[in-house]
Amino acid sequence: MGAPVIDTSPDNGRGGWVPYYYWPSLPAAAIFVALFAICGAIHIYRLFKYKGWYFIPFIIGVIFQAVGYAGRIGSHYDFNSLTFFIMQSLLILLAPALFAASIYMTLSRLAIALHAENLLIIRARWLTTFFVTGDVLSFLAQSAGGGMMAKGDPEGADRGQKIIMGGLFIQIFFFGGFIIIATIFHTRLNKSPSHVHEKIKGRKYLLTMYLANGLILVRSLFRVIEYIMPHDGPLMKNEAYLYIFDALLMFFVVAVYLVVKPYGEIFDEWKRRKDLGDLELTRRDRPQEREAMTSGGDIESALSSRSFSEQKPSSSRR
Repeated sequence: MGAPVIDTSPDNGRGGWVPYYYWPSLPAAAIFVALFAICGAIHIYRLFKYKGWYFIPFIIGVIFQAVGYAGRIGSHYDFNSLTFFIMQSLLILLAPALFAASIYMTLSRLAIALHAENLLIIRARWLTTFFVTGDVLSFLAQSAGGGMMAKGDPEGADRGQKIIMGGLFIQIFFFGGFIIIATIFHTRLNKSPSHVHEKIKGRKYLLTMYLANGLILVRSLFRVIEYIMPHDGPLMKNEAYLYIFDALLMFFVVAVYLVVKPYGEIFDEWKRRKDLGDLELTRRDRPQEREAMTSGGDIESALSSRSFSEQKPSSSRR
């Protein structure tokens, strides 16, 4: 028995608007709910194990994907439900922006961990701020456009598509800039005679970043083309395109960061250097640290003095 006929006539009660031009596939949606849920559970476990809190946006994105495809399961059973349509439309659309937010934060952390922040063309502090700000703008634009599309009327859908396209263009612009900056950093790292060991340590993280960025970029371009085409164009009428150029690519992004952990040894070094940097900024306010620094000690010895001074009161109470 085939899927029910979809009424796209102007007198269908919504001016010809329909949530889908096909009947959403139950098996395809269920498979990706399971894939994203399993990967998300592993990412959450590792998040708490390694305390890689900067990857929280990424994990929220994975949850968005799982819940979004669950919405498509709901649409399979209740085709005209705006709730399920909005759920899948917004969450699947917005998840890559959350992936991007964590990926943007990876480069500055990697540069600091490799003692190579001087090779960045933008200061590490501003690098994350600049690109995450762009990502937030893209996220907000896509959210607004998705909300307008979900109202269920043709005019709102048209306006929403244009706003979403604007958000996607912002995303593509910042992604392109980020890839350029990462490539320049990588090139400088390879050419630097004083960073031979760091080049080897950082290679897999940079290659993973390139792969993830490339996959999200292809997906964003697909979405732009999808929204440029008419509502009843081939990309909107064939569900397979969504799963090939969105679901599958985003699953690869999620999976690749399971293979190459975005936290662990090299980012422990980032945390250590960050602590030392914070200490250097505040050492004038701490007598023990000021004494250690002025008596010929280095930052690490000052850190040791701080650790000792922080532990001393607790030991005296025993």
